Amino acid sequence: MEQTARIYQDVCKILVTKEEISEKVKETGARITKDFEEKAPVMVCILKGAATFFTDLMREIDLPVTTDFMSISSYGSATKSTGVVRVMKDLDRDILGKDVIIVEDIVDSGITLNYLSKMLEGRGAASITIVTLLDKPARRKVKDLVVNYSCFNIPDEFVVGYGLDYDEKYRNIPDIGVLKPEIYQGK
Repeated sequence: MEQTARIYQDVCKILVTKEEISEKVKETGARITKDFEEKAPVMVCILKGAATFFTDLMREIDLPVTTDFMSISSYGSATKSTGVVRVMKDLDRDILGKDVIIVEDIVDSGITLNYLSKMLEGRGAASITIVTLLDKPARRKVKDLVVNYSCFNIPDEFVVGYGLDYDEKYRNIPDIGVLKPEIYQGK
């Protein structure tokens, strides 16, 4: 799809192209395969934003993984975290004694992933590993949060595409772009 397509009309610039994403996803999948050799981790997709990344990433991991899904929010329809984490959909399976790989679309403040990591540790996970497509370290509030695998560090800009949304729109953009401020500032 060309960047002149209609779905790009609210994007002011592209930060990461679909080709760069594909290359990093392959590289990250290979690293996870190597690092988890002889293990059978549970990959947990954080819905909805990470679904595209999760699907592409798991196809690049040469291990007998199982998958599960969670929906967690600290945003609602806002552009900044409220600081209140809500579990909208919980895991369907027990993770006691399992190596858990949390797959997230973006790490911003770190509040949601910090909460989630502690919750899953409390359920007896053998280990917790965090994989994110995008990391926005400039906005981190939880300074000691460990992100084990990060495909791209990005500046403090509001991004959409490749599963990331604003008000449930723009997830289908194949690249990652910066949303025009007038869209989310209501101008």
